[in-house]
Amino acid sequence: MQKSKSGQKILFAVSEAVPFLATGGMGQVAGALTGALAGLHPEYDIRVVMPLYAAFRAQYEATMRPLGETTVKLAWRNQYCGVYEQKHGAVTYYFVDNRDYFDRPRTYGYFDDGERFAYFSKAVFAVMELTGFIPDVIHAHDWQTALVPIYMKTHLADECAGMRSVFTIHNLEYQGQFAWNTLEDVFELQADEAGLVEYNGCINLVKGAIVCADWLTTVSPSYAEEIQSGGGYGLDAILRENAGKLSGIINGIDYMAYNPATDPLLAKNYMVDTLEDKLENKMKLQTLFGLPKAPCKMVIGLVSRLVSHKGIDLVTHIMDDLLGLDIQFVLLGTGDHAYELFFSEKAVSHPHKVGVNIVFNPELAAMLYGGADVILMPSKSEPCGLVQMIACRYGAIPIVRKTGGLGDTIRDCRAGDGNGFLFEEYNADLLLDTIVQALNLYKYHEDDWKNLIRQAMQSDFSWDNSARAYAEIYERLQDGI
Repeated sequence: MQKSKSGQKILFAVSEAVPFLATGGMGQVAGALTGALAGLHPEYDIRVVMPLYAAFRAQYEATMRPLGETTVKLAWRNQYCGVYEQKHGAVTYYFVDNRDYFDRPRTYGYFDDGERFAYFSKAVFAVMELTGFIPDVIHAHDWQTALVPIYMKTHLADECAGMRSVFTIHNLEYQGQFAWNTLEDVFELQADEAGLVEYNGCINLVKGAIVCADWLTTVSPSYAEEIQSGGGYGLDAILRENAGKLSGIINGIDYMAYNPATDPLLAKNYMVDTLEDKLENKMKLQTLFGLPKAPCKMVIGLVSRLVSHKGIDLVTHIMDDLLGLDIQFVLLGTGDHAYELFFSEKAVSHPHKVGVNIVFNPELAAMLYGGADVILMPSKSEPCGLVQMIACRYGAIPIVRKTGGLGDTIRDCRAGDGNGFLFEEYNADLLLDTIVQALNLYKYHEDDWKNLIRQAMQSDFSWDNSARAYAEIYERLQDGI
């Protein structure tokens, strides 16, 4: 491949990206970061390659431009690869078409996920050949594209000479681990390359990307430290060995998408200087969750996946004490059946205090942010977190545990100039005590509470600072640092 010498060309290799598809934070980041980079550096040529899934094919296919087709060789397979193009703002998206791999009801969770995303990783290079877009930097994300920097250092090293790679870890819990007998047959790696991906007797694709990538990032400074010191899900030592090329860069949120002044899903729009209009959203939220309208009662919101690492066990532990307070509690989310059942039963037994929707619905989520007074986020682990930033944007005060990106974005108002409440130990009593202190501030110090809301809403969680940090990495890599 002949790399262009002119300009900074960046190719994101990612398994999902908004506005096309996002199952979690990675998709939000990929869509927002590329747009922010294009705005910050209009001279950059930023493009994204991702699979063409059934989930959005019908919606966008009519506006996609077919660029052609090619063949992707993966071990003994020779697989069809169609390539489509779509512009989104200043960013060009390439979509890899292979219906056998991607025309499925779900994005992930299949027995052949290893093969599906090995194919996609090889297809990234086929797309470059077909389109003639040869990037200066390829930016890969999580285990689904961990093979991209691995291939760049192994059997595609000659073709990728001069290109540099960045690998972002969004959540280290998911490492792309597969049985050893898939090394050559699925991943097209040879015996003399096995050491790059071997870990604890199996293939670990993220371990290989950590070793092979020219630079590593993760989604908050604190998470970058935590994964080297006990929070690395077994890869702590590997990350410490590669700490010299690891940066923690906090995610941002899309200020156009999350804007209480313009959000069409709210009952009434508001800004930091029209906080009285937030009350209408509170009463609409109470109605939507089947609660009595009570404008003066503090509404505590929880919008989360109902899984243990989100701190849901802390909430269940204190629930009876919580219901003894002068509050209402609303929950939106799905997850472990035991948690779903627990909260559903509380809604039945306390219909005037608890409202629960075991779904994820964008309208309800917007109303929860817009109407709640407080948002709980007592996570056991949280690489970055978006909920606490969105909550601040909408003036719902976050109560969070100091872990990962939560501690990097929320400053405890009890220590002075803060935008939320922060507790350190993973402890249910501490969570309850923090909620009680927030309730006391809400009930008895109205002016201080309003000032706290203003402080939260004026927090800067835009993508600008993050985009600058990524741009610096790209340029340092180009300079050979």
